Amino acid sequence: MKPVTAFLLCLMMFLEYFVWGSWYVTMSTYMGTNLHATGIQIGAAYSALAIATMISPFFIGLIADRFFAAQRIMGVLHLAGAILLFSATTVSVNSPFYWIILVYSLLYMPTIALSNSIAFYQMVDPGRQFPWIRVFGTLGWIVAGLLIGGMQWEKSGTTLLNTFYLASGASALLGLISFFLPNTPPKAKSTEVTATKALGTDAFVLFKSKSYLVFFIAAILVCIPLSFYYGFANDFLNEIGMKNAASKMILGQFSEGLFILAIPFLFNRIGVKKMLMMGMTAWMLRYLCFAYGNLGSNLWMLYAGIILHGVCYDFFFVTGYMYTENKAGAGIKNAAQGLFTFATYGVGMFIGTWFSGFVVDNYKAGPGHDWLKIWYVPAYIALGVLIYFILFFREKRAAAAISG
Repeated sequence: MKPVTAFLLCLMMFLEYFVWGSWYVTMSTYMGTNLHATGIQIGAAYSALAIATMISPFFIGLIADRFFAAQRIMGVLHLAGAILLFSATTVSVNSPFYWIILVYSLLYMPTIALSNSIAFYQMVDPGRQFPWIRVFGTLGWIVAGLLIGGMQWEKSGTTLLNTFYLASGASALLGLISFFLPNTPPKAKSTEVTATKALGTDAFVLFKSKSYLVFFIAAILVCIPLSFYYGFANDFLNEIGMKNAASKMILGQFSEGLFILAIPFLFNRIGVKKMLMMGMTAWMLRYLCFAYGNLGSNLWMLYAGIILHGVCYDFFFVTGYMYTENKAGAGIKNAAQGLFTFATYGVGMFIGTWFSGFVVDNYKAGPGHDWLKIWYVPAYIALGVLIYFILFFREKRAAAAISG
């Protein structure tokens, strides 16, 4: 790969996730402060990305991949997204804000798959080259959090507007840069693609394996506690008075990057079941840390809850993608990964974002919330999923291990 191509791909990944990290983490704080939103309204806004996740495979599989060069579609989507992110700052009530976020999410989510396609198309050895490109996405998210926290934009409603201005500017920049990215032509129009294939229904054959079906159900259910973190962790930390919460939350991304390096070594050594159990146990521990953490003697628990993100995400979701890849085999691996994403970040997160909103509203106490009782809920759910998984998941080590 030419150095110029590698630089452009790294810049693309950096900006792709910088945009997302700029507005997504602090949106609950923004909505509560500027729009006086309820927990249900915040949960609904976060569910917009879940809806987009369920719809985007159809857009990519049926239209984008077959008729247009990927980099051009990405450019148009990010430029339109920049306008919508800026528009979000001009409304002061929840209803139009929700619709802006929903339409924006429908434009943004396909760009994740498009950015991956653009990167893969330029690579001779994706297994070796892609991680070095994709890591710039994590770096982009980290830099966004450090910038927002460092500028103290979470302190007031006026400065919170800057998070959307930042995301809008970065989206416009990426939109323009996209037209200069390496060409990624559309697939042949003659390629047979149907709505069911775009959804990944070819992978339904995996459900003949009882172990995979048990895992699949657990993956959907564990997205409910995941939604509590994505939707309300920043709001929680700001409400209890933590300074520069967005900056401190990027410790979770550092943790994610660190633990992901351990997965290839642990996957074959301790087996998929133990790794998935460790991930679910980490979810439970994280929320207990949040429940009992404070800015005094238990400050370490707040940091522990954030840092546990690496184990929570990597040991369940990354391991889950690897397990799915291994169970599917070459013939249906793309369909299997698409189905797993649809079920977790689509269906699971949709249920979780709405449910978390109801729970947060149910424990509203005066101007704030009873966070102890709120965090108990995802902790108990994670415990329930863990017990279900231990009782019903049966997978032989040989079948779960990745060869090589």
